[in-house]
Amino acid sequence: MGQTIRQWKIHRMTEKELVDIAQMVNPVVRGWINYYGCFYKSAMKVILHKLNWTLIRWMVKKYKRLKSSKRRAQNKLREIAQSKQKLFVHWRMEIIPTVR
Repeated sequence: MGQTIRQWKIHRMTEKELVDIAQMVNPVVRGWINYYGCFYKSAMKVILHKLNWTLIRWMVKKYKRLKSSKRRAQNKLREIAQSKQKLFVHWRMEIIPTVR
């Protein structure tokens, strides 16, 4: 699953919007959650956090004002996740980016 997330190369899709990425990613992530989520919830959380970090990396590359700080990009993604919780499947499960 981690390899699949890397193969998507989301961080290079700077021409796309977050909604477009969600449409691309959601069917696959929904399948993972349905199949592996019943038995390997802890492993799924790790993978879904990895997806969040990939989205943060995408935000840093897409928006110049976020380049100076990954923490700022993380906060911005968390705000989006809280306001548009239905955008990504894993955000509905309360797996949103948290401030470390």
